[in-house]
Amino acid sequence: MSGPLHLFEGFGVELEYMIVDRDTLDVLPIADQVLREVAGEYVSDVEQGEITWSNELALHVIELKTTGPAATLAGLVEPFQRNVRQINQILARLGGRLMPSGMHPWMDPHSQLRLWPHDYSPVYEAFNRIFDCRGHGWANLQSVHLNLPFANDDEFGRLHAAIRVLLPLLPALAASSPIVDGRPRGTLDSRLDFYRDNARRIPSVTGGVIPEPVFTIAEYRQQILERMYADIRPLDPGGDLQDEFLNARGTIARFVRNTLEIRVLDVAECPAADLAICALVVAVLRELVEQRWSDAARQRSWQVEPLRQILLATIRDADRAPISDREYLALFGYTGPVPVTAGQLWNHLAASVAPAWLEADPDWTTPRRTLLEQGPLARRILAEVGDGASLERIAVAYRQLCECLQDGRMFGCGER
Repeated sequence: MSGPLHLFEGFGVELEYMIVDRDTLDVLPIADQVLREVAGEYVSDVEQGEITWSNELALHVIELKTTGPAATLAGLVEPFQRNVRQINQILARLGGRLMPSGMHPWMDPHSQLRLWPHDYSPVYEAFNRIFDCRGHGWANLQSVHLNLPFANDDEFGRLHAAIRVLLPLLPALAASSPIVDGRPRGTLDSRLDFYRDNARRIPSVTGGVIPEPVFTIAEYRQQILERMYADIRPLDPGGDLQDEFLNARGTIARFVRNTLEIRVLDVAECPAADLAICALVVAVLRELVEQRWSDAARQRSWQVEPLRQILLATIRDADRAPISDREYLALFGYTGPVPVTAGQLWNHLAASVAPAWLEADPDWTTPRRTLLEQGPLARRILAEVGDGASLERIAVAYRQLCECLQDGRMFGCGER
C-alpha cells in the first residue's frame, strides 16, 4: 500500500519472551546465540517471513514482531505460534526454553542482568550509565507493543485522545506479573509498577505513564520530545538517547513510522491470548475514535492525574480495581451502578464491540472466554500457586506457563 497508512489500516505487534534454563527456569542470557543459529553471525534481527526475531536490552529476552504492518490482526496467531516453536527448537539444543509473563518470578536483576553486547550496544550502555539498568524496571520485564498508524495531524490527535483514556484499563486485561523475588508482591501488574519509576532520575522520560494531553504533532514534539531531550542532554553529550525510543510513556509517538505504540500490556501465556487482547483494544479504540460513546472534546479534556489514579488502581488490583468516576465511565457508554470493577467494565465493552471482535478470528474464542470470565493471567497465576506460594509451587506454575506458550493454550482454564 503506497503512502501513509490511515487509522486502523495496519497493525504492528511485538511480543517479548524470556529465555530460561530448561531445567532450573533461571534466566539464560543467550538471545544472541539464538539469532546467530539462524543468521550465521551475531545480528539484532532475523526476518522469518511474516515474523521477525529481535534482540532487546537484556540478553535473556527475545522479541517476536510482525515484519511489517499487518493488514489485520486476524490470522496472526498461527505465524507467531509457529515462530515460538521454532525458537524453542533452537533453545532445546542450547539447554533453554521460552517463558511467558511480564516478569521472571525470582530473577535477581542486580546480579543476573547481561546487556546485549553487539550492534546497538552503545545505546544500551548509555541507558545503563544514566539509569542503572540493574533493577526490575529495566532488567526484568516483558511486554506487548501494539503499533497503530496515523496518516496526518487530525488522525494523530483523534487516536492519541482515544488511547490516553483507555490506557488506565489495560492492566485489567493484560496484567501477568504478580510474583517478584520469589513471592506474590500484592500488585498484579508489578511490571508496570516498576516500569513507571525506572527513569526517575529524569522524570520527563516517563512522565505519569499517561501521556500529556497534546493532540497535534507539533505540540507533541515541543512539549514531550524536546523537553525530554533537553533534560537528558547533560548526561548524554553524545546524543545516543536523544531519539523517540527514549520516550517511556504508556503510549509513545513513533513519527519515524507514523504510529502510536501502546506499551502498557504485559505479555500473556501464548500468542492467541495477546492477539485476542490486542483485538479487543483495537475494537474499543475504533469506537472511541468514531465518537460512539463520547465526543472528541470530552476525550481530550482529561488531564494526566485523574487517569493516572485509575491506572494505579488497575496496576494494583487489575480486573478487581473499583472505578467510581461517572464522567470517566461515561466515556465508554457505561451508565450502570458504581463502583464498577475494571473487569465488569471490560465485559461491558466486550459486549458492545462483540461482532467486530468475536467473529474476526476463531483463535480468539477461548482466550476471550478465559479473560472475561477468569480475569487476566496474573489472577490465574495467583489462583494456581495458592496462599502459601512456596518457591517450589511457583516453579511448577511457571513450568506450566512455558508449556502453555509452547502448545499455544491458555493457563488455568481446564485445558491442561
